[in-house]
Amino acid sequence: MQSRFYRWADDGTWDRILIELQQQADAAGEVDWTPQRGFHRGPCPSTRRRSKRGHTQALGRSRGGVSSTIHLVVDGRGRPLSLWVTPGQAGDAPQCLPLLAAIRVPRPGRGHPRSRPVRVIADKAYSSRAIRQHLRRRGIVASIPEPADQAGHRRRRGSRGGRPPAFDRTAYRQRNVVERCINRLKQWRGIATRFHKKARYFQASLTLASILLWLRT
Repeated sequence: MQSRFYRWADDGTWDRILIELQQQADAAGEVDWTPQRGFHRGPCPSTRRRSKRGHTQALGRSRGGVSSTIHLVVDGRGRPLSLWVTPGQAGDAPQCLPLLAAIRVPRPGRGHPRSRPVRVIADKAYSSRAIRQHLRRRGIVASIPEPADQAGHRRRRGSRGGRPPAFDRTAYRQRNVVERCINRLKQWRGIATRFHKKARYFQASLTLASILLWLRT
């Protein structure tokens, strides 16, 4: 007989609980809509964990060996708004826009769920034209530093390179919020070393840990 954890992981109960907590906090005005974008790449105990269909179960080989990457967006108080796992070798920037699109905090009563933050703070890995243009179209302020290679390429093009992207150094100092959230999640040993073989159960353990973070704050 499956335990409650696995049953709720299969039927989406953990996800619904997390969304309900986010909705209650937003209705009370307790959500800081300045999301921070981050990731954590952690080791996995097995190098041969594949399902019968050949799926990698969000496991892949990176520089540190076989691992998984946790991608997440947190609010300004360090509480996860959306998250998922990918194989360790997966890039970080391609997950940015899907993660932002996954933010769906229902409003009390009728109306579309809240999904647009005020500002997005992320490191240099997310400095791409596609990400910046998407945020600009949605009216979201981007606090993302420009890497040295992109700045050099822009300067070499002269006037055709355009102006440097706006960057608020003071706002960027708040990026440590996502690092602190990752450290809190890693306090669960099953998350730090990934005990679960199947990706959906590892995702469920992350969701459960996120629920506890929301309850504690």
